[in-house]
Amino acid sequence: PATMGGRVNDIEVVDNDPRIIYAALASGGIMKSVNGGTSWTVVFDKEAVPGVGDIAISPSNPSIVWAGTGEANNRQSSSWGNGIYKSMDAGKTWKLMGLAETHHIARVVVHPTNPDIVYVAATGKLWGPSPERGVYKTTDGGKTWQQVLKVNDDTGATEIAIDPESPNILYAAMYQRRRTVFG
Repeated sequence: PATMGGRVNDIEVVDNDPRIIYAALASGGIMKSVNGGTSWTVVFDKEAVPGVGDIAISPSNPSIVWAGTGEANNRQSSSWGNGIYKSMDAGKTWKLMGLAETHHIARVVVHPTNPDIVYVAATGKLWGPSPERGVYKTTDGGKTWQQVLKVNDDTGATEIAIDPESPNILYAAMYQRRRTVFG
């Protein structure tokens, strides 16, 4: 009841088939269209949390879709998440792949040619310090994660961009944030 809906946090389109669109909702899971947005189906409604901060489609295998839970917008009504999910079947089923304590995931980036390499920008707990803030990386498709960038317990990662020409180069934006009840 405290969650205010209506916000879309991310929209992703399959590169080689722009009819397939995913939309991450602040408090409503993930919607998918296979006809260019004419009609939509909910594909992330059986999971433990409804708030999705970001979606990423693997460029080398569009059947692999990642969903970072927890809205990263800095609002009193931001829904927190329970980690990152992975779908191997284009959103039909989802599996929780860890990072539960990150609470809010702002961005997920998949390596352009290796779908097992994924980066996650985690903003951490909204209301207090959080050692889980920062950038995480997996090289085994989400079985294990390593925190590869951390500033401090008050600074989370809000954005990651991967250089498509040199995918070993990443750019990350960090944001010191601590939400209070009224500000």
